[in-house]
Amino acid sequence: MSSTSDSAPRRPLPSTVAAHLSGSAQSWHGKITPDGPFPPQKGRYHLYIGLFCPFAHRVNLVRHLKGLTELIDVSVVKPYPKGDETGWPGWQFPKTNDEYAGATVDRLFGSKCMHEVYFKADPEYKGRYSVPVLWDRETGTIVNNESAELLRDLQTAFNPLLPAEDARVTLYPEHLRQQIDEVSEWMQRELNTGVYKAGFAHSQEAYDKNVLPVFAALNKLEKMVAENGGPYILGDCLTELDIRAYATLIRFDTVYVQHFKCNLGTVRHDYPQLNNYLKHLYWNVEGFQETTDLKHIKENYTKSHHDINPQAITPRGPYPDVEEGYEPDLSRVPVGGVAMPEVLELEKQLHH
Repeated sequence: MSSTSDSAPRRPLPSTVAAHLSGSAQSWHGKITPDGPFPPQKGRYHLYIGLFCPFAHRVNLVRHLKGLTELIDVSVVKPYPKGDETGWPGWQFPKTNDEYAGATVDRLFGSKCMHEVYFKADPEYKGRYSVPVLWDRETGTIVNNESAELLRDLQTAFNPLLPAEDARVTLYPEHLRQQIDEVSEWMQRELNTGVYKAGFAHSQEAYDKNVLPVFAALNKLEKMVAENGGPYILGDCLTELDIRAYATLIRFDTVYVQHFKCNLGTVRHDYPQLNNYLKHLYWNVEGFQETTDLKHIKENYTKSHHDINPQAITPRGPYPDVEEGYEPDLSRVPVGGVAMPEVLELEKQLHH
C-alpha cells in the first residue's frame, strides 16, 4: 500500500532494521511527461502491485480503464506473508508463476522480496516497502510510489501514445473536479482509511470512535448514488470517486465486516443502492472484475494480521462474493443506510 496518508496507518521500522537504513527518501513523486526525465514510452515502465491492496487496486484500475495494459507490464506480490509487525522484510514474490495463482515472479529483477526493489532505487531507503511502485527501466529507479498521484497522473501520462478513444478517457473531468475533490477528502478520511482506523484500533474507545464515521460515509454515498441517478456516484460519468469507492466496497462485506469489526451493517443488506452500484461496476464495466481477486483480498487480511486473527483462518463467505442482478432503474431500488443516531449525526457533517 502507499506510504503516505493515502494508506493504512504505519508503525516504525525496528531499530535493528532502521539502523542501517539512513537514507532520507520516504517516497517518490515523479511524473511521466513528454519534456521531463520520464517521457511516455511503451515498455519502459513496470508496475509493482498487490491484488489485495485497495490503493494498488486503484492504480491497476486506471491502467485497465485507460488501455495501458500493453504499455505498462506488472509484477504482483503474494498476499502473504508481509513480514513482522513492522513490515520487515516486506511483501514477497512467488518463486514461480505457478506457486500462487495471480501472483507473479519479479519480472524485472527476480527479487525475493519487495524491499530489494526499493534498495535498488535507494540503498539507504528507510521507509515502508509498499505497493504500488512504478519503476523506470531506463534510469533504473522508482518513478512514483504514491497511489493517489499515480491514480491521477496515469490518466494523462500516456495520452500521446494512445488511440483517440483511450486518450479521451478521464476520471477527473473539468466540470466535476470541485465535487470530486470535496467528496474525495471525506471519503478517503472516513471510509477508505476509516476501515483501517477501526480495524487496527488498540482500545475499545478508539474502535468506538473510528467505526462510526465509516458508516456515516456509506450512508452519504448511498444517498448520493440514488439522488444522482447512477450508474456512478456523480451520475452518468465514471470518475475517480468510483475508483476510490469500489476498492473499499468490494472488500467491505468480504473482509472489513468481520475482520475489522465494521459490522454496524453490510453493503448487501443495509445499502441497496451501493450493492446495486457494486454489481454494475463488477459485472458490467470492463476493468473492474478483471482487477479484482477475492482470494488475494481475503487471504491477505486474514493471514497477515496475526494480532487480529491469530489462527489465520480465512472465512469462506460471504457467498457469492458479488451478487448479480443489476437494476438500472434506481427508482426501483430502496435507499438504505444505518440509522444509528451517532452515525446519522456524523453523516450530517459530510458535504457534496
